Amino acid sequence: MALGAALLGFFVITLDALVVNVSLPSIRNSLGGGITGLQWVIDGYTLMFAALLLSAGSLTDRLGARRTFAVGLAVFVAASAVCGLAPNLGVLVAARLVQGAGAAVIVPSSLALIREAFSDAGKRAKAISVWALGGSVGSAAGPVAGGFLSHWRLIFFVNLPVGLIALFLLARTHRSPRSEQARFDWTGQLSAIVAMGALTFGAIKAGADGFTVVPAIVSFALVVVAAVVFVVAQARSPHSMIGLTLLRERTMVVSAAIGFALNVGFYGMIFLLSLYLQQAKGMSAPATGLAFVPMTLLTAFISPTAAWFAARFGPRMPVITGQVAMMAGLILLALVPASAPTWLLIAAMVPVGAGGSLAVPALTSLLLDQVAAGRAGTAGGVLNTSRQIGGALAVAVFGALIADHDHLVAGLETSLLIAAAALLLTTAASFLLGPPPAREPTGHAAGGTELTTEQIDELGSLPPVVGAPHTQAGRQLLER
Repeated sequence: MALGAALLGFFVITLDALVVNVSLPSIRNSLGGGITGLQWVIDGYTLMFAALLLSAGSLTDRLGARRTFAVGLAVFVAASAVCGLAPNLGVLVAARLVQGAGAAVIVPSSLALIREAFSDAGKRAKAISVWALGGSVGSAAGPVAGGFLSHWRLIFFVNLPVGLIALFLLARTHRSPRSEQARFDWTGQLSAIVAMGALTFGAIKAGADGFTVVPAIVSFALVVVAAVVFVVAQARSPHSMIGLTLLRERTMVVSAAIGFALNVGFYGMIFLLSLYLQQAKGMSAPATGLAFVPMTLLTAFISPTAAWFAARFGPRMPVITGQVAMMAGLILLALVPASAPTWLLIAAMVPVGAGGSLAVPALTSLLLDQVAAGRAGTAGGVLNTSRQIGGALAVAVFGALIADHDHLVAGLETSLLIAAAALLLTTAASFLLGPPPAREPTGHAAGGTELTTEQIDELGSLPPVVGAPHTQAGRQLLER
């Protein structure tokens, strides 16, 4: 029951990150507004998801996984209903912000549910793999579902039955323990929301009206002030979300930069091509959804192979290979002439999705290998937050470049090349990711219980999962 609820919760929040893109022209025709409003329909969700993700873990510990998951899912479902009934673009954007907040709470609480339900490490790793599959299916189904649902409002109403089923399953799970010692970093959380929100608003405003307009200048100044407050809070607060020691580690900084660039390429490309295929190529929404099928299907199936790739060549190799593949796909998409057949665009999307699917699991595994065991959860949260920020800024900046319909093609090409340039920089930085630190071999667990060779091999062969505790936790337990 716990796994079923967690799986459905992760599926539906991943679906909503991508399902809206193909429906953007339909939303504009129905509710009006320009490209700026459409950018906020995407970024409102992503922004709150990123901003609240770090604190959601502390909230889960304090309230208990079961209660926190129920609250997050109920908020998400209620916001989805408001999205589907939205009378105007302002209400839709506001509801998307609330959706993102609910999604941020669902991620750590769903993992905590699984951890409580499966005491055996081997069964828990398999359960987490099933949980991660829900996210892969959600990502693959998003663009397709957005194209085939007959009206854009239906993409939000689909969340209601899925969420209600998940709540039904959750009601049949055991109560979760609570930790009164867990503290919420209010200063850090509020300053993070202000910094991310002001940065996104400033980027969208500057793209629409220029960098010299007063709202853009004020927004960027607010980013600096909020960032300083956040850093001071992390340095001085005894209950800080991150702590500055983690941000001083080279592996953490480089991994966060790579995650940022990967989502700039992936989310940026889906946003751009969803509009381009319908506005420039004249394709219908269902046809546009079908155009994403080859990429999304391959993306869903490549993630499991990343574990083998990392085991065979080391985790740094798939990180580099994935970025190079994504960069090549983005450059090819930028160079394809407007008169080229659509199938060529569809083919060029494939390495973009495949590259990201190969790089992210290996990147997560490499990061968790090299940070202290007690900071693994926070490190994973920082990585996933940086990825969400990358997706939000890609939509903000690229949307401004294609806002003028007469320069849609030129804006598309420029945006794709910017994403490729970001990946070129992070690919070079990837060589700074050294191999995992040398460890003393051991054959005994805590308490002197000897582990067999088969048990040790099993710990090392379980599949890694993006953004979740997985076999690294087993290895760290073995070391302790």
